[in-house]
Amino acid sequence: MSETPRDESGLGESSVAGSIAESEARVDETDEAGVLDGPRGVRLTGRRKGSPRRRRRAMVLPETTTRPSLTPEQRMLILDAWRRSGLGAHEFGTIVQVSGPTLYAWRRRFESLGPEGLSDRPRGRVVGSRLGEAARRAILLLKESHPDWGSDRIHAMLLRGEGFAASPGAILRVLREAGYESTVVETSPHEEQPPRTFERARPNQLWQTDLFTFVLKRENRRVYLGVFLDDHSRYVVGYGLHATASGALVREVLEASIANFGAPEEVLTDNGPQYVTWRGKSAFARLLERRGIRHLVSRTKHPQTLGKTERFWGTLWRECLEAAIFQGIDDARRRIGHFIDHYNFQRPHQGIEGLVPADRFFEAAPEVLATLRGRVATNAAELAKDGLPRRSFYITGRVGDESIALHGEGGRVILTRGDGGREEVDLAATGRRAEPGEGTTWPEPVAVTGVPAGDEGEETEEEQAPGTSPLDGIMEEIRDDEELEP
Repeated sequence: MSETPRDESGLGESSVAGSIAESEARVDETDEAGVLDGPRGVRLTGRRKGSPRRRRRAMVLPETTTRPSLTPEQRMLILDAWRRSGLGAHEFGTIVQVSGPTLYAWRRRFESLGPEGLSDRPRGRVVGSRLGEAARRAILLLKESHPDWGSDRIHAMLLRGEGFAASPGAILRVLREAGYESTVVETSPHEEQPPRTFERARPNQLWQTDLFTFVLKRENRRVYLGVFLDDHSRYVVGYGLHATASGALVREVLEASIANFGAPEEVLTDNGPQYVTWRGKSAFARLLERRGIRHLVSRTKHPQTLGKTERFWGTLWRECLEAAIFQGIDDARRRIGHFIDHYNFQRPHQGIEGLVPADRFFEAAPEVLATLRGRVATNAAELAKDGLPRRSFYITGRVGDESIALHGEGGRVILTRGDGGREEVDLAATGRRAEPGEGTTWPEPVAVTGVPAGDEGEETEEEQAPGTSPLDGIMEEIRDDEELEP
């Protein structure tokens, strides 16, 4: 006869079975008293008239009782009883009121760690720092020696030694455990510095120069515009439009501006390759040196130094280039010249107290100002933005004794007279139509322009055929000379 194993806590098989039967008896008695179904004859909730009677059940949480934790000795006795019983984990767990996964977990820990594995392990994260004592002492010594050091600075110092690595967060926990508290140190904000501005006292004391690029819409061609602007008056003394951003462009514009208005004392540029070079002297710097002009260079990546020129680029773009459609580079050069005339002589400038740049630039030479202002077209801004006014076109079949014929070619209308004369009207051209009697020829702009030699809007070099080179003729002469040698 085999005996039922029991442990010191009285969790034997017979006692567990008896407790389960006692619990079932209590449940049966409670059910007979009608507690589970609710008291009969007592209405807990109202119902509407005519609705069928329903049985309502309240959803309540079951009462939970906290079981005392088992000791390591009790867990080892339960594992021994489970091994001897030959039952599965679920069946045996029902008897001893322990879940099957818990039994498996106890067995794994007992097999790997022995009886120590059945002891209770701390739950949750470890409170406090887990650094070694040596690292803790090093952190506290550094903090005591340097009270103004923070956790990041101490972390950087610990990395310089072996065996004392600790993250800034771990260092912060050690300091808090030692009684240090984090405090907010009030700092005084820096006072906003007003923008630094400068302006020369008289004209021709300082010229600024810069380059701007945009695309000709009809040709989808990128061009480069360079200007020289007087710092005192904001008067544009010269400009140039070129197909490339070469140093020849700025040098030609400078020479043309000096020829018309005299040489300035200083020229301010940025660090572009047209003006400076990292090795030796650039051609632009040598030109200034020959002219006796001082060369000033702005700080790298600081366009505010050339703020007056940058402001001119914004005005030119908004009021002219953004909406203008040029026929080509020559048309663009002419119309930009008219806009510069408008900018110099007609457009008030807020930076110089509402004056136009010409008022300041020619303040000592009023007769020159009057002469140049008389040459500026009254509609210079309109010419720059929209170009020449389009010819008005009137459809007639006959003018006097002369017959006419009309036909279209693309976006143009061709008028052919009886003597063979032709007139064309471009219907796609922008701008307003000319009034009767109004001229439709371009006036010459007053603004000084410089065009590098060989740049008249078209390429001067002949295009080479595919597979050929300008050196082919030279190579043939060399081969002929070699054949003639004895």
